[in-house]
Amino acid sequence: MPNKVKIKIHKNASAKIEADIIEIELPDGSIVTKEGKAFICRCGKSTKQPFCDGAHKGCELFEE
Repeated sequence: MPNKVKIKIHKNASAKIEADIIEIELPDGSIVTKEGKAFICRCGKSTKQPFCDGAHKGCELFEE
């Protein structure tokens, strides 16, 4: 049976991905693997790309 993947787009923040195994292919072709959940940066300011580090706080993109 296929693994169910849940993706939640947080308003003014990251995207949360939940699955047993999460594989993320980076622009250079390398693969990052996480188990359980991952918070993905949507603003581009995180120093832990592709993961969110909270740098979106105060980002124009996510101001209400």
